[in-house]
Amino acid sequence: MVTAVADRRIDVITAVHAPSTPYLADAYTSLCAQELPDGWEWHWIIQEDGYGDAVRPHVPDDPRVTFHQGRPGGPGVARTMALAYASGPYVKVLDADDQLTPGALARDLALLEADPELGWATSRVLDLLPDGSTAGFDGDPDDGPLSRGAVVDYWKANGFRAQVHPATLFVRRDLLLALGGWMALPASEDTGLLLALNTVSPGHFTREYGLLYRKWPGQATAQPSHTDEAERAARMAVVAARAEALADSGWRLAAAD
Repeated sequence: MVTAVADRRIDVITAVHAPSTPYLADAYTSLCAQELPDGWEWHWIIQEDGYGDAVRPHVPDDPRVTFHQGRPGGPGVARTMALAYASGPYVKVLDADDQLTPGALARDLALLEADPELGWATSRVLDLLPDGSTAGFDGDPDDGPLSRGAVVDYWKANGFRAQVHPATLFVRRDLLLALGGWMALPASEDTGLLLALNTVSPGHFTREYGLLYRKWPGQATAQPSHTDEAERAARMAVVAARAEALADSGWRLAAAD
């Protein structure tokens, strides 16, 4: 039996808006440096959050890359819209201003291919500073599995901050779809998804660095609105309520065949 290409495809989803377009070239370079097992390929789905003329000139001319536009609604909406063009068993998040480290895709793939009980994986992050230097984080958990509810419990006990970074997420596409994609929030939409995933499925954390997380003045998390206390409290409340409702439902990920 010949395996269809889509059965061995990792769909890499990137939400982008005009200010972050200059960084797409670095993201693309990091993707091209990835080495995958024989028969596997990646498909880069770039979804613009809006309609404009600024992003398209920065999209690589590569048959492995597709570009789409849609009504503006924030990164969560853009990523969820990008799922319409995903066809492989796995989805990898790559923000437009970030870069994958060498080997990141292959490590994530190996983890989920080896253990059908795992629904998702995350990895360690290095901040990429404006001067080109990097900075690590001392509070990362140990390398290994993360049991159901472990991320949620930590998040609640530590000021609504997760111990693993949602920007490094690698996830089974069917599980991502079953949870409705990313939350329809102005921010923290990726944290909301991470907590939902951890409520219904164990995951895995890799202490090898998997992402260079760019710090720059134009990023969404650097804006004053991101730390508005009233809005943040509302975001955290609905993120927590979603996780609690999923826990109460008793729904769990069925092991992949």
